[in-house]
Amino acid sequence: MNQINRILSFFFVKTLGSITLLMAILLGACNSGPEVVQADPASETAPSLFQDPGAASPNINTSPSQQDLDATEHKVVVDEKLDTDKYSYLRVKENGQEFWVAVLKQDVKIGNSYLFRGGLMKKNFQSKEYNRVFETLYLVSDFRPAGAATSEATPAEAHANAKDNSTVEPPKSIIVAPGAVKIADLVANLAKYDGKSVKVTGKVMKLNPMIMGRNWLHLQDGSGKGVDLTVTTVEQVTLGSTVTLEGVLALNKDFGAGYKYDYILEGAVSK
Repeated sequence: MNQINRILSFFFVKTLGSITLLMAILLGACNSGPEVVQADPASETAPSLFQDPGAASPNINTSPSQQDLDATEHKVVVDEKLDTDKYSYLRVKENGQEFWVAVLKQDVKIGNSYLFRGGLMKKNFQSKEYNRVFETLYLVSDFRPAGAATSEATPAEAHANAKDNSTVEPPKSIIVAPGAVKIADLVANLAKYDGKSVKVTGKVMKLNPMIMGRNWLHLQDGSGKGVDLTVTTVEQVTLGSTVTLEGVLALNKDFGAGYKYDYILEGAVSK
């Protein structure tokens, strides 16, 4: 009988030890939490005027619209100006409502009236120069004193005056700038780059100047046969030149007046 008791005690201790070990494993698994998936470093983009995340700013009124401003002519009075090396942040007022715009640096007078058309909206935009966040900021290309002659052409006039691209030879291969994305890769991965700041290098195959306050380019880099990218910019470029530009990719963009794009790089600046 004593031998039977010893055998039963041995199996009891072994079973209890196994149960304890199993419970420890299960508790450890519960406390470990879900697997953390690291962001793809390649998908991160360097901050620029055209894409800077940030926290909401407490003392800045938003614009009358929570989307890109329409292409109608806006008349505003400048109440405040913050200059940087290349740009000016302007607090403006239109019909009693205040909002912020960013324009290429120019001689802007506080209290004077100015005209512009359209504007690309940026939310929670962080200015490194002033260490502040603009809750809503509009990037404006066509900004001029009230009473000044507009430099814009209508879409019909712009197409009539478009630079002839019949003599521009498509590039066979272009060495892209550091950090630039090949156009064929961009087009093949539109969802990945949607809403992000993207740098491209390409040859200007077509140029339509000053439509809705910006120049419209068609770029190719030879990375895909016949694959090109429409880019809007206020930079001065020449037909047939090779340029490196950085802007924000937008999908399914409809500007009206027949300007509708499955994808387009907006507000691009030279890099």
